[in-house]
Amino acid sequence: MPTPHNEAPAGAFAKTVLMPGDPLRAEFIAQTYLEGARLVNNVRGARGYTGTYRGVPVSVMASGMGMPSMGIYSYELYHFYGVENILRVGSAGAISKRLRLRDVVLGQGACTDSAYARQFGLGGTFAPIADFTLLETAAAAARRLGVEPPVGNLLSSDVFYADTEATLAWGEMGVLAVEMEAAALYCNAARAGKRALAICTVSDHLLTGEALSAGERQTSFTQMMEIALETAADMAAR
Repeated sequence: MPTPHNEAPAGAFAKTVLMPGDPLRAEFIAQTYLEGARLVNNVRGARGYTGTYRGVPVSVMASGMGMPSMGIYSYELYHFYGVENILRVGSAGAISKRLRLRDVVLGQGACTDSAYARQFGLGGTFAPIADFTLLETAAAAARRLGVEPPVGNLLSSDVFYADTEATLAWGEMGVLAVEMEAAALYCNAARAGKRALAICTVSDHLLTGEALSAGERQTSFTQMMEIALETAADMAAR
């Protein structure tokens, strides 16, 4: 059903939705990988498309930047459009010596400096985690594509221009990379009884100062997209 943020009719989205932050990246995925892709939402420019991949219906829709934006769009997809699986596909900044530029990271968990989970009225600290079925399916798909993805904790931060030393302290606790959406997505999935996984490409490294150019990001991110699409197709066969 249409919402204030989504004009798609009921049934317009597939059971699995890939969610990059950037609407142009959503358009790129749809035009590059999906057969018969059609635009189903463009409210506020948050482009959403549905098509097929390997004969399986798959959707892709932009989440925007940050947890409030991801919180809105993922909530509506889960609760109003019958979506079962959301795969975040985005960039992350490495805060671990284990990672290199262009590594594709699977977010097993999402630490956060956000108060997003307070809305659920819990008497403690909720640990947002990925769905294990999606996680193991994505890891298997990555290996089939010749990628051995690092798996571990992400840091979902409310602040982009944060003090670097404060962010790096999370790395000392074994957190792999920092991004801005996964924790909200994982919380929404848990509350809705649905599945979620963040698949991120390391676009910059906070320890070394290295960073990919805009052109390099476009080329590097395709590997992450292909892992997510293979995961979507494999989930339909389970």
